[in-house]
This record gives sequence, structure tokens and C-alpha cells, in this order.
Amino acid sequence: MGSPLVLCNCLNLRSPSKERKRQLGYLSGKLRIANSGDTMAHPAIGFIGLGTMGGAMCRHVIEADFPVTVWARSQDRAASHLDDGAGWATSAKDLATSSDIIILCVSNDAAVEDLVFGQNGVASGEVFGKTLVDHSTIHPENTRKWAARLSDEAGMCWIDAPVSGGPGGAARGDLVIMAGGAIGDFETIRPALETYSRQATLMGPVGAGQATKVCNQLIIGAEICAIAEALNFAARFGMNAAGLADALQGGWADSPVLQDHGRRMAAADYSDPADASMMMKDMDIACDMGRTTESPMPVSDIVQSLYRRAIEEGHMDGGQIAPMRLYSKTPL
Repeated sequence: MGSPLVLCNCLNLRSPSKERKRQLGYLSGKLRIANSGDTMAHPAIGFIGLGTMGGAMCRHVIEADFPVTVWARSQDRAASHLDDGAGWATSAKDLATSSDIIILCVSNDAAVEDLVFGQNGVASGEVFGKTLVDHSTIHPENTRKWAARLSDEAGMCWIDAPVSGGPGGAARGDLVIMAGGAIGDFETIRPALETYSRQATLMGPVGAGQATKVCNQLIIGAEICAIAEALNFAARFGMNAAGLADALQGGWADSPVLQDHGRRMAAADYSDPADASMMMKDMDIACDMGRTTESPMPVSDIVQSLYRRAIEEGHMDGGQIAPMRLYSKTPL
């Protein structure tokens, strides 16, 4: 039996009655056959974006026995996923037509817009009643605008679901997901999200997931810059800066950022699959949203300026910890 068609709640379609729900056995995005314990096949997943993050996330979905179709600009990038049992689509349009839930995990706003609304994009497929899940970190206002357009033009709903946890979290399958959208649509996609996350939280309507990611990046950016300052101070005072993470472990200053990024900064380990432009993009979004909502962000303005300065001085390597490069020089 083919995968069940999952109609999205963003269309304001008439909801099944309580009796009909009892007969169908609605349960967290799955349909249970009435009067039996059997569960119908998982919804078909279409996955676009097989980079460091998306590639690992997609592999967890495949391993959980969801039927998965993938598409990437280069089929070579999808080779290992095809070997693991995923199908290949010739375009985002074809992928969307053959899938119930379409998942995006790409680098920026322009990539999302092109994949959804561009030539042979998701919106041009047979997608009425289907769900798009966007794990990319993009501007909340673009999310709202494009979700409304997708609903109006294609009858498809949008869940914004950026992630936190980095490549390690994606590989382990324990990412944290912050989502925005209709509660019924969120529950429909939850079983797929659970294959690569330890926590998925619906924060409100469309755009709320991206707004929550703004909060996440504000905190992380400020913390990274504070840790960089602390390490620089410790080294100049004559302490063993490399021992700072151990000394503070378990105290109130401790955090995963200190234990991971702090240790890398102390060791001058700038090997990171992502460059500093990704965090710069996130800080630009955050500070722009601060202005849009008239929210004072003096700390974030400074953090944004430090990332910009690091990039301008050629320190693109290191990803999120690029500002540490500035502290290896004479005082700022």
C-alpha cells in the first residue's frame, strides 16, 4: 500500500469529526487501521539539502524505514544515500510530487526561495495538501511571506523548523528543533523529526521557529565572544587558558558552548566545515529583527561587529569561533 496522503491544516480544510478520528485512529501523524493494531506505511519523505547537516539528518530518516527520495544539485552528493536505499528525483518538482512531506536543509534565504518557487521548484509540483518543512536558518519575515505565498499558490503548508546542535548533533541524531506552524501539521511531521532530534518544540505560528533560532544565535554569539575574551584574559594573566573549561565545568559559567567551542578556541583549532559567513548571516538576521521589533540589542550589535571584523580581516575559517582570531593580536 502506498504512503497515506497527509493533508495540511494550514488550508483550513474541514477537520475529521471525533467519530471519524476514532475510526481512523489519528495518532501523531500516522493513520492506524480501524479495529487493528497495524500502522500504515510512514509518509513518503522528500529531502533536499545533503550537506554536512542535511546529509546526516536524511540518513537517520532512511534508517528509520521511512520511504525517502532525495535531490541535490549534484547526484554525486547523494551517492551514499542512494546506496542506503533512498530514491533519486530529477528535480525538486518531481521530488515534491512523489512525496508527502518535503524537507529542506539549505544554507540561506536565496536557496530556499529558489528551491521552492524557482523553475522546477517544489511549488510547481503536485503538492496540494502536503507539508514543507524548512530546517534552514532564514529571516523570519521571509518565512512568513513565503509560507503565505505557498499556501495561496499551491495549497501547501509550511513548517519552519531550524535546528541547533551542529554537525555533531546531526550525526548523533540528537538535534534540538524549534518550530513554527499549525499544531496539526507539526504533529504530522513529528515522527520524522524524532529520527534526528532529541527535542522538537512548537513555538507558535509560522515564523516562530525562525524567531526562536534568532534567540538561540543571539545567546551563542554573545557567549562565544565572552569566552574568547575570558581565554585571552587568562592567557595574558599567565594562567593555563587551556584548563579553563575544566576549571569551570559544573559551575554557572559552564555550557556546551564552553566545553566544545571553548576548548577549540583554547587549542587554536579552527577546523570547521562551515565558515564564519554562516554566523555572520545569522547575526545580521538577528540585528535586523531587533530593529524591526524595536528591541534594543546593544550586546548583539557588538557581537555582529566582531564577526564582521573577523571576516574583513580574512578570518573566515573556524566558523562560529572566528572572533577568537582577533584576540591573538594587540588589543582590539
